[in-house]
Amino acid sequence: MSAPDTDIDKQEKQHRAPLWGMWGGLGLVAILFLGWLLWTVSQGSEPETPVERMDDFTGQVEEVDPNAPSTRDAETTNTVPAGSD
Repeated sequence: MSAPDTDIDKQEKQHRAPLWGMWGGLGLVAILFLGWLLWTVSQGSEPETPVERMDDFTGQVEEVDPNAPSTRDAETTNTVPAGSD
């Protein structure tokens, strides 16, 4: 059931400020989100090279030279050792 006397122009005028407030709040949240996103991206850094590495198969800890180039390549990284079936 609808109200008997609705004045759309009057209601529009009365609701203008709250609607602008909601839009302003959404705009503020969007600006804060973009600021947080930019800050997070700018604070990112390259992963650090570990000093020690544990061999997955033997469980032994090996020293890693952080200045040495990586010896792993795409062909040997994801292979299953022979006899592990």
